[in-house]
Amino acid sequence: MLEGWFSYFILFWVFILTGSFAIGGFFMFRKFLKRFPKEDGRSDMDWEEYYVEQTRRLWKQQEKDLLEELVSPVPELFRDVARHKIAGKIGEITLKENAKEVTQDLVIRGYIVATPKRDHKFLRKKLTEMNIDMTPYEHLF
Repeated sequence: MLEGWFSYFILFWVFILTGSFAIGGFFMFRKFLKRFPKEDGRSDMDWEEYYVEQTRRLWKQQEKDLLEELVSPVPELFRDVARHKIAGKIGEITLKENAKEVTQDLVIRGYIVATPKRDHKFLRKKLTEMNIDMTPYEHLF
């Protein structure tokens, strides 16, 4: 039987590894659920990719820069995923409204709809820094 500090060390690592596997498994399962096809035969990620591809030519550089500025508070590790998810929602709104191009209004509305409520305070702060009036978007918050 192990005695002393080494047994505590092994016990500590067992908990650390078990916790790490549980956290990793949780995120992998979430990714699996997003890839799982819905009743229409497409997954959430398929639709996201579809909307991004369908509206790729409608984006102007100014709107791309605005989106980049809005996702800047997101940690670098998650920024690409967040940018793609938000661009997909912006694309969905753009196609539903039959817009000829992606505008600042569509970017802001898509960003609000695509992000969880807990992140809206960061968006409000960012929009205030950029001197963008939020009154037309209050109903979305």
